[in-house]
Amino acid sequence: MGEKQRISINGGDQAALWNGPSGHAWVEEQAVLDDMLRPLEDLLVEAVGKTSARHVLDVGCGTGSTTLALARRLGAQGQCTGIDISEPMLATARTRAQRDGSTASFIRADAQDYAFAPASFDMIVSRLGVMFFSDPVSAFANLRQAAMPDATLHCIAWRSAAENPFMTTAERAAAPLLSNLPPRQPGAPGQFAFGDRERVLSILQASGWHEIEIQPIDIACTLPAPALVGYLSRLGPVGLALRDTDADTRSRVVDTVRAAFEPYVHGATVRYTAACWIIAARATAASQQTGKATHA
Repeated sequence: MGEKQRISINGGDQAALWNGPSGHAWVEEQAVLDDMLRPLEDLLVEAVGKTSARHVLDVGCGTGSTTLALARRLGAQGQCTGIDISEPMLATARTRAQRDGSTASFIRADAQDYAFAPASFDMIVSRLGVMFFSDPVSAFANLRQAAMPDATLHCIAWRSAAENPFMTTAERAAAPLLSNLPPRQPGAPGQFAFGDRERVLSILQASGWHEIEIQPIDIACTLPAPALVGYLSRLGPVGLALRDTDADTRSRVVDTVRAAFEPYVHGATVRYTAACWIIAARATAASQQTGKATHA
């Protein structure tokens, strides 16, 4: 669970999932998730505010919270465009933009192979949305082509599953009760695909980015305790598996998983630490890379 946890644990058809049950579940939990991940969004808004960027691309924008926040920060002199593969999530994003009178725009496409106008963005950002490409080198090369000379890349991605126990609590607790719960496959597209810093570095090097910086950051996140059951029962691999279970099994799983989250519950608030990378790079041929660039 968490921003863009594509439930394709084994690297399957994410477009089908995110235009189906996973996308609809995200829309249902949009308000809770936006509030929970606001600290990450704020980091990206702050990063854009420190630059002179005017044309920003938000990769894996989902229901549009970060895109809209960036558009507000850019003001009338700038433009923020969000791109995502999920039509249900983008429909929500467009509705929010219209309601807010936002200048933000949205594209339904896969950023891995979408034909962006060359050199059209001076900053590319993502809040937990870049770990799901089937070919990450091709994807970041495509984003590199969409970047203006000297444009910057600023992304937040999850570190490893071991460093994010909150994010795997549901599946660990539910595993004995759900035979249809798919195991995570190391290296497959998904939430923790960027857990290995050296792999991330090699992807960015091989795709033409320079001045690469990958720094760990631990971010305090919260959600209301009453929202926890909806969160754990609709999202992630457990939420997907529960769609195919009978009522009795569902009830037992929800009770078991809710109990497993008890260490994170503090009164009316659930608290956990999001262990992430802040990934920065620049689209310039002037810089020289160090180390061997390899395809991940």
